[in-house]
Amino acid sequence: MLRVFSILAVVAGVVLASLPSSAPAQFLRAPAPNSQVDLELVLAVDVSGSVDFREGRLQRQGYIDALLNPKLLQTIQNGRHGRIAVTYLEWAGWGLFRQMVDWTVIHDRASAETFARELDTIGNISGRGTSISGAIDISMQLFAMNPFKGDRRVIDISGDGPNNSGLSVVGYRDMAVERGITINGLPILSDAGNVVSDLDVYYKECVVGGPGAFVIPAQNFETFAEAVLRKMILEVADARTDPMPGLLHKAQFLNQRPNPLFNNEPTRYYPDCDIPNNSRPMQFPGPGAF
Repeated sequence: MLRVFSILAVVAGVVLASLPSSAPAQFLRAPAPNSQVDLELVLAVDVSGSVDFREGRLQRQGYIDALLNPKLLQTIQNGRHGRIAVTYLEWAGWGLFRQMVDWTVIHDRASAETFARELDTIGNISGRGTSISGAIDISMQLFAMNPFKGDRRVIDISGDGPNNSGLSVVGYRDMAVERGITINGLPILSDAGNVVSDLDVYYKECVVGGPGAFVIPAQNFETFAEAVLRKMILEVADARTDPMPGLLHKAQFLNQRPNPLFNNEPTRYYPDCDIPNNSRPMQFPGPGAF
């Protein structure tokens, strides 16, 4: 693990500790004049210790390739406004995060290339722990502080393990859904078997939620880029049509239900969605914690 991430983590932890979740995050830029877009999209990417340098690079390249793909750009331009706002977030344990690329409007090849070029120039890094709840928390703050008015807001979470750090992932997922935010998932299955079985099922039961929420699993990091492209096209198109032949049947939809736990429905495999690691016990938000 690189020391620079630890330094950033300390700074991030201080910021988070000093602010409630609903307060403006000090690491964000001042809002610009409002701008209407079809979609506000947070790309929230797992860089925990289980993701080595090669795997981290494959993840990032997958997003770069997807953003430059003509099929995705065409889908963006076919929207009501023909533009989306995107930011790229890397996360690990609770309080460990980097907003890699600030909110950027993508509406054509040139704007996509600008985003991809900025993402490609920043060095890879990793951190300890896997806090999906922390990624959702930071993503909600990013929505609260951006200058855009999107028809939809989506958190796009990719990762290779369950929530094992910070607060309850179910609590933060449900809070995001209550705010009208959809969470979609891209679980990477190759390294998940030694922690949980069927990580895609875990993501369906414990992570994703909101109108039209879905999971598209990647079998490994080598097939990650293909899964990213499918997922981003569905997110931009709002999953109402099949913009690529055979695309929709590869997504595991929740039939428009917010999520299995939203109405206290039992889960089949994961009644406890927070799996502690050996370094610290899990914490659960109580009344007023949000």
